[in-house]
Amino acid sequence: MSSNLNPYLSFKDNTRAAMEFYKTVFGGNLVMSTFKEFHASQGPSEDNLIMHSALEADNGITFMASDTPDRMEYKVGTNFSMSLSGDNAAELQGYFEKLLVGGNVTMPLEEAPWGDKFGMLTDKFGVAWLVNITGQK
Repeated sequence: MSSNLNPYLSFKDNTRAAMEFYKTVFGGNLVMSTFKEFHASQGPSEDNLIMHSALEADNGITFMASDTPDRMEYKVGTNFSMSLSGDNAAELQGYFEKLLVGGNVTMPLEEAPWGDKFGMLTDKFGVAWLVNITGQK
């Protein structure tokens, strides 16, 4: 079992272009999924927006990104989060709970449409955190 910590970037309608650019810089494997693919669109304007992307370079550099739909606040300069992910449920649940002390839940840690447990919070220092616990296959 392992846990990973990666930066998670947020863009406004240009995640696809940004991540394709970063792939030319870092190389590696790029995976992108739309809101429509995750059945998470709240209208046609969101269908082709990127809900999740991950770039994993051969040298170990890994980061993720998504588009911010109009229904969510987007502010340049605060468009990044820290992402904890992995399959160690107890460890990741513990991190979520400890980071939450003095902070606020943005999205409860619960089952997500893609089958994992997912939650979001802002810690007491204003840092945004995403926690994804890989579901059992």
